[in-house]
Amino acid sequence: MRALHRATLALYTDLSMEGVLQRITQSAKDLANARYAALGIPDGKGGLETFVTAGLRDGDAKRIPHQPVGRGLIGEILRSGQSIRVPEISRHPGSAGFPPGHPAMHSFLGVPIAAYGRPIGQIYLTDKIDAPEFSEEDQQLIELLAAHAAAAIENARLYRQVLRGQGELAQRNEELDLVNNLASAVASSIDVDELLQTQLERVMGLFEARAGEVFLREDHEGAFRLAVHRGMPAESFWELDRFRAGEGVIGRVGKSGDPIWTSQLESDPGYLRPSVLAAGVGTLVAVPLTARGSVVGVLSLAFDGTRPRNANQLGLLEAVGAGVGIAVENARLHRQARRLAVLEERERIGMDLHDGIIQSIYAVGLTLEYSRLPTEDPQDILLKVEEAIAGLNAIIRDIRAYILDLQPARFQTASLSEGLEMLVREFRANTLVEVDLRIEPEALGRLGRDGAAALFHIVQEALANAGKHAKASRVWVSVKLDDSRVALHVIDNGGGFDLQREHTKLGHGLENMSERARQVGGDFEIASSPGEGTTITVRLPAEPALVASRPASDVFRAAPR
Repeated sequence: MRALHRATLALYTDLSMEGVLQRITQSAKDLANARYAALGIPDGKGGLETFVTAGLRDGDAKRIPHQPVGRGLIGEILRSGQSIRVPEISRHPGSAGFPPGHPAMHSFLGVPIAAYGRPIGQIYLTDKIDAPEFSEEDQQLIELLAAHAAAAIENARLYRQVLRGQGELAQRNEELDLVNNLASAVASSIDVDELLQTQLERVMGLFEARAGEVFLREDHEGAFRLAVHRGMPAESFWELDRFRAGEGVIGRVGKSGDPIWTSQLESDPGYLRPSVLAAGVGTLVAVPLTARGSVVGVLSLAFDGTRPRNANQLGLLEAVGAGVGIAVENARLHRQARRLAVLEERERIGMDLHDGIIQSIYAVGLTLEYSRLPTEDPQDILLKVEEAIAGLNAIIRDIRAYILDLQPARFQTASLSEGLEMLVREFRANTLVEVDLRIEPEALGRLGRDGAAALFHIVQEALANAGKHAKASRVWVSVKLDDSRVALHVIDNGGGFDLQREHTKLGHGLENMSERARQVGGDFEIASSPGEGTTITVRLPAEPALVASRPASDVFRAAPR
């Protein structure tokens, strides 16, 4: 897209028609990585008035007896006005072959260039260099270039007419400025309200409209609701601020996608406000806002008195409608992306709560259960109760921290090594299960901040499962460097389980561990069978060796959530 941006900027470096056509042709060749490129300007009689090429050597060009005459695939684009993309030219039913001396060509992409609703040229590309055929992305890219090429070609034509009418040139330049400004706004702004207001005011000023409105389609019902009104009268044109598809001028444009230019305002007496007619408005123009082939809104302008239909102005309004429609669609996609990000964050918070807070509460529960066991020493029970109270106070601090910044405080201050030792110490005290912890310091130094946080939570979840489900008497935890990865192994001698039959009985624990490993580019494996214990293996990406000079505590402490 940066290459497209540079190419479109280059189209306006000068106004000579020859230079513009040559730059369009070369830009299309470079953007699609084609061996040959050409640009044809139709003569209005089924043939080509101008034909510019790129990629042909002088010797090859001289051996071709004549330029294309408008038959074959070139003629197909001229007649249909649609893009054509084929892997093999000779196999297309519309192919007319090549004249003698013409180099062999295979894959083909042809894109029409249109401005103000009329064709003004075609871009032809053949022989994709790095693939057997042109892709859909190539077609979309060249179609975007063609949209800018249309403006550039029209700009060059206007330049040639400057001596015949300075007034006409000034008008066209203002129109092109509107289109260019809209293109820039579409590319840089996701604030739909600001974009609609700015562009509506510019269009009203350019066409000397008395008032203007924009209706946007509602996603849930498909009706069109008023979004922006500018000008006089200050109230909306219509009695309604929401039109169903096919209802009134707005609904008909929204349903058909065709513009309406009418001075017969009495034909909609049920919707048009009487005050609008009383104010002297005599003509309404409504054009669709389109994006990806569908109507996302309607732009309407009100003019004083009767205004004759102008094809050029209507075409420009449709072009503006297409640009604004793309901006509206982009903004909606942006909102959807933000909603998706919120859902992903909620899922992450759920995982953190499960792996952190819930497991901590479970540990307190184990401590209280232990205090219920028969004992001859009441002091032992008192110590366990005090331990549970301390655990609950720590959990309260963690919950408060989650509320404030969604990150338990203990994870912010402890190093990964200290954090793992803390997990093992608490697990051993709460479950009376022996735990053998072995850590290679170099392995911890090779973990990034996200990998360190993921490993901590995976160990926490694995220990909880060993105590809660496996009924193990011993657990082995090891972290070591394995080639270019940091390997974590958590092994217990518990009862094991059938992975196929009892996976769902373990709740979200296994799923959370697997997801945490995947999110940081790691792999998760589990091996278990009844009576044989369980082995969990996680391999996480290791950062370059130079990171090993950093203390593991720094790596873990720098891991914000």
